[in-house]
Amino acid sequence: MRLLRFLRSSVTIGKDIDFYSRFSPSPLSMKQFLDFGSENACEKTSFAFLRQELPVRLANIMKEINLLPDNLLGTPSVRLVQSWYMQSFQDILEFKDRNADDEKVTYDFTDAVIRIRNRHNDVIPTMAQGVVEYKETYGTDPVVSQNVQYFLDRFYMSRISIRMLLNQHTLLFGGKVKVNPAHPNQIGSIDPHCRVSEVIKDAFENARNLCDRYYMNSPELILEEFNAKDEGKPVAVVYVPSHLYHMVFELFKNAMRATMELHGDAMEYPPVHAQVALGSEDLTVKVSDRGGGVPLRKIDRLFTYTYSTAPRPSIDGSRAAPLAGYGYGLPISRLYARYFQGDLKLYSLEGYGTDAVIYIRALSTESIERLPVYNKSAWKHYKTIHEADDWCVPSKEPKDMTTFRSF
Repeated sequence: MRLLRFLRSSVTIGKDIDFYSRFSPSPLSMKQFLDFGSENACEKTSFAFLRQELPVRLANIMKEINLLPDNLLGTPSVRLVQSWYMQSFQDILEFKDRNADDEKVTYDFTDAVIRIRNRHNDVIPTMAQGVVEYKETYGTDPVVSQNVQYFLDRFYMSRISIRMLLNQHTLLFGGKVKVNPAHPNQIGSIDPHCRVSEVIKDAFENARNLCDRYYMNSPELILEEFNAKDEGKPVAVVYVPSHLYHMVFELFKNAMRATMELHGDAMEYPPVHAQVALGSEDLTVKVSDRGGGVPLRKIDRLFTYTYSTAPRPSIDGSRAAPLAGYGYGLPISRLYARYFQGDLKLYSLEGYGTDAVIYIRALSTESIERLPVYNKSAWKHYKTIHEADDWCVPSKEPKDMTTFRSF
């Protein structure tokens, strides 16, 4: 009897996922997040929006998970991630027809949102472990690697967006205190006047502490600001400080590691330079190091999941797998930049150093969520057979002209 109920439930959930995946997610701008979270913040409105939007975002990415190779879907870690998404999807659907005017319903919904957020805390390292399990058992080929790269970019971007919605709701309505004493000026996770240099200094100090512990020394920071919009005033934008922190912390870690390993036992190390520039359209942050740079052929690899120059971390079953060594730092940082229509790019001078540049939209009306959509184009990407390259592939061996065919 229990098995029959489970089978019926699975069929129903499958139909619900099919139904909600037919809708495209509704991207919000930073300004919309701000307007909603200001004085007019209404838990009832948030409840009404999230109970419709969360199932759409979850269903869209759940349909894409099913397009992965069967052997990857069969790994214990990927199955665990799927079960988390399935449970969260069901948890939200329980509120589909509930009365938004009932305070207990909105209270229970906020509790459910907090549970979902906590359930998904370890999604990134768990999915990373699933890819490692797959590669170790079955190896990889270029087509699978390309599809996995395409999927993970979309999967993690979807996760960032879902987490943004969950965090906004819980920070605005999840506690007894309406203003966060640690960040009194923030609206949820958004700071309407995010002081960019303050976030950069904070990220640098924390990266420096890690560097000091590992190398017993660290380079200095030289920070410059250029405010073309309001000369003489500190650069401030509407942004999510935790996203900016994540990006610059990753860039500082990489810059420090490269600098320390190139210059070895030197008494003094070349400083890391950070420049912040605010124009009419873009906020740009550039982090420059003298760590020897990277050859051109390796630049793209640095944004490939599972590519890392650090040793792979050992898995401790008692706690979540660490990100260091999985090669997820730069690709995830680029997703944070792209989430609100920005970007992250690397420019390297091999033998000298690397410039890493973060681009962020200066206007909150143009900082709009970038969201993956499950549709025919996405489906085709997984099903298309990638044919041979239509450009000549240069040979490393010298051509034997005596065997060259004449026409």
